[in-house]
Amino acid sequence: MRGLPRLAAVDEANLVLDHPGQVNVFLVAGLLAEGGFVHAGGVLDVDAVRRHVGERIATLPQLRRVAVADGHRHRWAEAPPDLEEHIRLVAAVGGLPGLERLCGELMSVPLPRDRPMWELLLVPGAGPVGVAMVLRIHHALADGMAAVAIVQQIFHPGAASVAAADAPRPAAVPALERDLRSILARAMFRLHRMRLTLSGREVGSTVLLGERSARRGVTFLDAGLTALEENARVCGATVNDALLAAVAAGYRAALTAAGEGIPDALPVSVPVALRRRGTAGNQVGVMLVRLPLRESDPQARIRNIARQTKVEKTTARQQGTLEFMRGPVGARLMDRLARRQHMVAGFVTNVPGPSGAVELAGARIAAIWPVAVLAANVRLGVAAISYDGRLYCGVHFDPDHVAGAEFARGMKAELDHQTAPNT
Repeated sequence: MRGLPRLAAVDEANLVLDHPGQVNVFLVAGLLAEGGFVHAGGVLDVDAVRRHVGERIATLPQLRRVAVADGHRHRWAEAPPDLEEHIRLVAAVGGLPGLERLCGELMSVPLPRDRPMWELLLVPGAGPVGVAMVLRIHHALADGMAAVAIVQQIFHPGAASVAAADAPRPAAVPALERDLRSILARAMFRLHRMRLTLSGREVGSTVLLGERSARRGVTFLDAGLTALEENARVCGATVNDALLAAVAAGYRAALTAAGEGIPDALPVSVPVALRRRGTAGNQVGVMLVRLPLRESDPQARIRNIARQTKVEKTTARQQGTLEFMRGPVGARLMDRLARRQHMVAGFVTNVPGPSGAVELAGARIAAIWPVAVLAANVRLGVAAISYDGRLYCGVHFDPDHVAGAEFARGMKAELDHQTAPNT
């Protein structure tokens, strides 16, 4: 045991956040086109997929190890996966709605800890040729950027890694910032951020926060990436800013459906990629973005968000990983206290995916959607990934408390508006 490598503290923290009612996995679902292991009529050659993935695992150590308890911490042990367990054919679903329901159910099913924490499910009955796949990877192995890099290596070996393509570098630090005054200022900011994380009350009483039911809902939507980029550029913004503006429209629709008043702004937590260093699978900061819900001009909404993110991204990269997620002790404290937090109303994450189409064992991925974790007392979150000219979004929600379908309709309407000609 002593010779095995320990989990990085931040990866250990992500093990803490995985427990009943909160399954801490990165999930991506995709529709497959005919070709390779997908034969005419949706007939699948499951063994071909196992052989294909088995070859890739040699270059993906994350998929060959298991977390072994060592006192209060864990170490990584080599554990070649049993591909008959990790890659499985599951029951058929009823089209895309059935795939959405399956993904919602899976977000309540933990990955076994006694084997490498990932699985690839092949799903008949979804999509034009009737086949889909669902890949789940535990967050102790990888954050969103690292998970996308794993996905890309499974689907398209030899392609440039998204995560390694240099996640944004922190701004250069002037020599002046090394003096005592700057060190103290950074420490004070971190204390302020910790206090806000635990006791901030920017969000009032709302259906968006509270104890979650046992059920999970998932809805998929997408939009043209080029048109979205062009519309955002006119506003001096990014695709992520445009996504956040669409999310604001979704929240407005969900709150209206619940009969709640619409606040001027609604704060959400947004991950920020940090420069990859060391062996940790999780290397992300966090920025707080106050979504303008009552702004009627769509372009003004995007500009409002862009002004915030330009400042908040820099701050998030300077401060690094959220203080409570730098180790398991802080994660346990945050996990317990965050069940009553009113600092943020939701989570929104967006990661860059492959710019062109990729394949799984010869079958082209026709569409791909991510699903993010619901944590703390948050009842709705959005994940997005760019892929082959489109932005694919997954809305994950507690259907017993939040009108997720109304949220998705409001978000989709805003995305359609942003991508319409002459917007």
